[in-house]
Amino acid sequence: LMTGYTMLRNGGVGNGGQPWVLRWSSRIRLTWLSFTLFVILVFFPLIAHYYLTTIDDADDAGKRIFGPRTGNELCEVKHVQDLCRIRESVSEELLQLEAKRQELNSEIAKLNLKIEACKKSIENAKQDLLQLKNVISQTEHSYKELMAQNQPKLSLPIRLLPDKDDATFPLPKSNRNCRLHNCFDYSRCPLTSGFPVYVYNSDDYPFGSSLDPLIKQAFEATVRTNVYVTENANIACVYIILAGEMQEPVMPKPTELEQQLHSLPYWRTDGHNHLIINLSRKSETQNFLYNISTGRAMVAQSTFYDAQYRPGFDIVVSPLVHAMSEPNFLEIPPQVPVKRKYLFSFQGEKIESLRSSLQEVRSFEEEIEGNAPADYDDRIITTLKAVQDSKLDFVLVEFTCKNQPKASLPTEWALCGERDDRLELLKLSTFALIITPGDTHLVISAGCTMRLFEALEVGAIPVVLGEQVQLPYNDVIRWNEAALIIPKPRITEVHFLLRSISDNDLLAMRRQGRFLWETYFSTSDNVFSTVLAIIRTRIQIPAAPIREEPAVEIPHRSGKAAGTDPNMADNGDLDLGPVETEPPYASPKYLRNFTLTAMDIYRNWNSAPGPFHLFPYTPFDPVLPSEAKFLGSGTGFRPIGGGAGGSGKEFQAALGGNVPREQFTVVMLTYEREEVLMNSLERLNGLPYLNKVVVVWNSPKLPSEDLLWPDIGVPIMVVRTEKNSLNNRFLPWDEIDTEAILSIDDDAHLRHDEIMFGFRVWREARDRIVGFPGRYHAWDIPHQSWLYNSNYSCELSMVLTGAAFFHKYYAYLYSYVMPQAIRDMVDEYINCEDIAMNFLVSHLTRKPPIKVTSRWTFRCPGCPQALSHDDSHFHERHKCINFFVKVYGYMPLLYTQFRVDSVLFKTRLPHDKTKCFKFI
Repeated sequence: LMTGYTMLRNGGVGNGGQPWVLRWSSRIRLTWLSFTLFVILVFFPLIAHYYLTTIDDADDAGKRIFGPRTGNELCEVKHVQDLCRIRESVSEELLQLEAKRQELNSEIAKLNLKIEACKKSIENAKQDLLQLKNVISQTEHSYKELMAQNQPKLSLPIRLLPDKDDATFPLPKSNRNCRLHNCFDYSRCPLTSGFPVYVYNSDDYPFGSSLDPLIKQAFEATVRTNVYVTENANIACVYIILAGEMQEPVMPKPTELEQQLHSLPYWRTDGHNHLIINLSRKSETQNFLYNISTGRAMVAQSTFYDAQYRPGFDIVVSPLVHAMSEPNFLEIPPQVPVKRKYLFSFQGEKIESLRSSLQEVRSFEEEIEGNAPADYDDRIITTLKAVQDSKLDFVLVEFTCKNQPKASLPTEWALCGERDDRLELLKLSTFALIITPGDTHLVISAGCTMRLFEALEVGAIPVVLGEQVQLPYNDVIRWNEAALIIPKPRITEVHFLLRSISDNDLLAMRRQGRFLWETYFSTSDNVFSTVLAIIRTRIQIPAAPIREEPAVEIPHRSGKAAGTDPNMADNGDLDLGPVETEPPYASPKYLRNFTLTAMDIYRNWNSAPGPFHLFPYTPFDPVLPSEAKFLGSGTGFRPIGGGAGGSGKEFQAALGGNVPREQFTVVMLTYEREEVLMNSLERLNGLPYLNKVVVVWNSPKLPSEDLLWPDIGVPIMVVRTEKNSLNNRFLPWDEIDTEAILSIDDDAHLRHDEIMFGFRVWREARDRIVGFPGRYHAWDIPHQSWLYNSNYSCELSMVLTGAAFFHKYYAYLYSYVMPQAIRDMVDEYINCEDIAMNFLVSHLTRKPPIKVTSRWTFRCPGCPQALSHDDSHFHERHKCINFFVKVYGYMPLLYTQFRVDSVLFKTRLPHDKTKCFKFI
């Protein structure tokens, strides 16, 4: 068989070789195999199904094996019970999901309807907005047209430089008739010129060798630092030459001096726009310009005859006693007690009288009946001696010098003794008598100005006998606020008049006298600045803007998202104000630069209550001579009162005040406390009305390079300082563009609503310090000194500047005007800068600070220890207060029990209510 099969596979050859037989058998085999498989796959399942269903049709239900069963029967099977429970749970969930699906479909349909309605509303609102924009645009265009019609464009005129050879204009009939309108060339001094002043070098001329070396040295030092002095004589408005004080042995002859003056390169035949300054350091200075023709040149000196003095043109100056030295404030007696040992005092000797000693003196009755006497000095002597002999008051009058009297002019009362001896007597005198020269043609003398200088220096109120006298700077200073000017015929009433003045008036006059002395008399800088200020104001040229402190910025990286402190942001529905989305805006600039001198000169000058009140336009009536005025600097005061506030919600949302749009600048002093600083900056995030933050980096070590500063929505300026000084807190940085400054420590912890409330209060009291922590001073009876007290009290006299608002004006005063001795003590102790600022503001305004809220401290919990925790902190502050009192001459701090709290500031008022907030 195998052999045959093999043969078949090998081609079907063998035993006859029939290949077709093999092909046939192979086909039969495949057909049979296919049929067999078909039968098995088709008929076998049908037969099996039939058999099984036949068996299930049996009557005995229990014998059914493959038939369908009920659910309960199936669940009785133990291994499928869990599956049944799962099926039931899934069925319930599916039913619930279906119900929710239908509900959501219903809501989606409703929301789609709302969306369609909102789209229609938006389209309508866009149309309304477009119409409003068109109306606003048309209104603005109409407004501009009206403004253009009523206020034509005004720009600064082109400055025309004068020719080197000025055209001459008609001379007055005599030099005695010189006034600004006929002897001053205004064309050299346009309003926009800046008042350039050219100062001749006295050493270039022969008379320069005759000048007093101290006066010349002091004058040159002052000229070098003055902002108005220019080296370009071709553009100068005024030309100044120092011509005195001359030294007696080498003094040139009048004709020689006149010739030298007329030969000055810019004299231009008549000396117009020139100022000849003759400063006196001694009471016996001679009036050597009396016999010299000064042409149209102005003269500034301490001695004038009526034939020589030209009112409104020449200037009576004070003597230059402290030529090269600053006055020592510690040697100046205090202004209290008001009344001193002597009611008044006078020492002097009259060398020559108008009448000879042999001439008979008329009686007082004869003076009443007939003509006025030629000289009242005899009557004055008799009356004053009678007052001294009556012993009703302690007075000291001496009409004969114990030693040789100082040289003086005829009919002038010569000074007695040395300067130190005279000052010691004046320190014991409430009033100082100044008897003017008997010669009525002598308008003022160096001896009188010296007596006035010494009286003001030590706080003796001057009593000038002789109303015809022209006191220094008399056309701009209201001398009746610091001195008594009494006609000589009233000598018999002087005693009664002096005793009738109240203590408050005496203190006010003494304080004003101290102010005048420190502002106009005390140093060469003050004298020269006053002379320039008088000329500049006479010709109505605005002062130069005050110098601001340039801020050197420390580069830093920002971008860290500032977090929100819950304590800072938890204001409920209270609207504290808008978080500014526009670029920060500065406080408005002055618009009256060229009119204030004409309108406010006599109202504003000389009525300031304190010696450091120097700037010409503020609400406290500032005075000359400071040339550092806030014109164009955006820092001038404006009165702020009630404004658009409305009621209820309107008041809550409105800032109020006459300047509705205003911001403030935060100035934060820090020293190597980066973590504390970052936390404090983050707390400012979202603070309304915030213009910028100026961080005063008081450490020589720069911040870490990898330090990421927070982004609080406003610029953060990090300023580098030259040295570690607490005085840097109050520097008038040029980066501060707002009038309002919030001085705050880096560890101060204030809520936004507290800051906003303080800002609102400050806007209603811009001339005062408005802050949170209050302190007060007290008199220590056992030690007879002042103490600093931080205990809780209902009374206060200071507000710490670690969290307080103040005007930028005070930053200029603190840094540039306040006595340097105070700033030096702050640097020495690294303490007391806040006390110094409170002294300054109270001294200027005669008002206490304003405390807001009941907060007594503001330190953040968990912050590192500050300087105030040092044991020596309070001892140093005691010393500071007593030192400041010596510098000011009295205690300027004032007590107050007034505190501003907000009754309804955080009360949620219904929008339809008309109740206003009230501050109490």
